[in-house]
Amino acid sequence: MSLIETYFERIRAQIAMLEQRSRPAIEQAADKCAESLLRGGVVHVYDTGHLVSRELINRAGGLAAFSPLSFDLQVTNTNPYREAQGVGAQTTPETVRCIVRAALDRSRVIAGDVLIIGSVSGKTPFPVELAIQARTREVFTIGLTALDYSSQLQSEHESGKRLYEVADLVIDNGAPYGDAMLSLDGVETAFCPASGIGAAVALWAMVAGIVERMAAHGKPPTLLASVNRPNGMEHYKQTIEHYKQRGY
Repeated sequence: MSLIETYFERIRAQIAMLEQRSRPAIEQAADKCAESLLRGGVVHVYDTGHLVSRELINRAGGLAAFSPLSFDLQVTNTNPYREAQGVGAQTTPETVRCIVRAALDRSRVIAGDVLIIGSVSGKTPFPVELAIQARTREVFTIGLTALDYSSQLQSEHESGKRLYEVADLVIDNGAPYGDAMLSLDGVETAFCPASGIGAAVALWAMVAGIVERMAAHGKPPTLLASVNRPNGMEHYKQTIEHYKQRGY
């Protein structure tokens, strides 16, 4: 069997495992998102830089109500002498708390919304702190992570907790420890990560559930169509205006 065939076999197995492990959580996530949207809420998506950060946003067939959330603190103050001494570029727990607090203060996230937080390892400070602070603001948090991987890693957050330990609801993307699925004799590092595909499948399954639930209430959500069709951009603008007026 070629490695290409092996890859497809592994992906099929991962998606099957994803359905078995995470379908109840995906169903619950669809419930929470639909409930929030029907009440005038918004679903926000934060990701640490993998597929999720773009996959759900402004996509044909996706929800207009999905809102991207990203933040960073850029400081430009280069000095070779201080860099050699190791001065600066320190991220303390207080820095993390302040940046996340400021980001939420300046965001459009409010109580009753849903916040999806994607982190494969689930151990870095910002996703963990974001989940903690969002929950104190009565925002429902959904952690999208790799449990087999994250559970074997040490948290870098001051609490010692990982994302799956602080989110309201956890969706396991099914990725293995280290993420990569394939290996080959003579190749030192494993390759072909599983987390991106697993995360995308889980979240689009959630979208299917959201549409189904809201349609059952007689309020199907605003969905985006492809801008590449004839009059696609004009239709897109009309769709966004429609969402602005309805809020779902």
